[in-house]
Amino acid sequence: MKPLSGLRIIEFDGLGPVTFAGMVLADLGAEVVRLTRSAVAGTAAFSEVGGEVLHRGRPAVAVNLKDPADHARVMDLAGAADAVIEGFRPGVMERLGLGPEACAAVNPRLVYGRVTGWGQTGPMAQQVGHDLNYIALSGALHATGEPDRPPRPPLNLVGDYGGGAMLVVVGVLAALLEAKATGRGRVVDAAMTDGSALLMSLFYALQARGLWSDSRGANLLDGGAPFYRCYTCADGRFVAVGALEPQFYAALIAGLDLAADDAPQFDMAGWPALHARFEALFATRDRDAWATHFAGTDACVTPVLSLAEAPGHPHNRARATFAGSPVQPAPAPRFDGNSPAPAIRPADLSLDAALTAWTAAV
Repeated sequence: MKPLSGLRIIEFDGLGPVTFAGMVLADLGAEVVRLTRSAVAGTAAFSEVGGEVLHRGRPAVAVNLKDPADHARVMDLAGAADAVIEGFRPGVMERLGLGPEACAAVNPRLVYGRVTGWGQTGPMAQQVGHDLNYIALSGALHATGEPDRPPRPPLNLVGDYGGGAMLVVVGVLAALLEAKATGRGRVVDAAMTDGSALLMSLFYALQARGLWSDSRGANLLDGGAPFYRCYTCADGRFVAVGALEPQFYAALIAGLDLAADDAPQFDMAGWPALHARFEALFATRDRDAWATHFAGTDACVTPVLSLAEAPGHPHNRARATFAGSPVQPAPAPRFDGNSPAPAIRPADLSLDAALTAWTAAV
């Protein structure tokens, strides 16, 4: 039994955060029905590239939202659901007659999760954009990258997934707890600008106290500190050094055969010179030689693994962090120490079959 077993969620198919949120909810045991916009949506190019993983654990159900018969069946599904998640621009679902008010009319306890870039309100709510644009507005993008170059996109982890998908999941689950007690649902407005700003809370706090500079690469956690950054090794691969605390820094210095007095940790004026020394030292051995050298110490030095290498690392193998075919990240977090294998993508269903499955048990 998984934690969300028995929970029924309608996912209106899309790209980015809604897809990831649907996967996470299904991984946790929710019964998710993914409504696609056409019979071919389940085999579209993006689905073929990422859908085998991102669409795992839930069937695709093709619907024509402008067809009155399909619309009526979707409303029947909403009547049997616990939650909806969607990621269209504000007003789209209302124009289709499937917005929060219409769904609440047939199911007052329904939680309606909405994830967008700019949010449901505000002067930019209707503007197009992508992950990069949303994190640009929150300050997150500015803090990422090298000091003498433009900010570097941190994949789409900060906006789409961290600030969007994970926060709509948290919001939906919080609202479901409330709905269980009150019988009334909520509308969850998860904006990636809001979410990525929330993820930056520590850095806004540090800046307010004069402990964080707006200059990239000049701070403790953005690569400015020589003891918290990556270094190139002799073979062109990299190690990650995260020796923040003094005792861990001492282990790093010892492992590099340096004298503690000759390498003060928090002398910021000396950081450029110390970085150059570390750079020269790490360039003398291959990545895996350094990993072996520091293994079992408190120096916080780890190899930077590629996507091809990560599944084969002994720690990841021991925890079954990656599994399935194709190899993919396993569901997380785990409960009671158990990490279930990734669910396969089920066969597509017809709308009638999905409705029958949900209403038969009501």
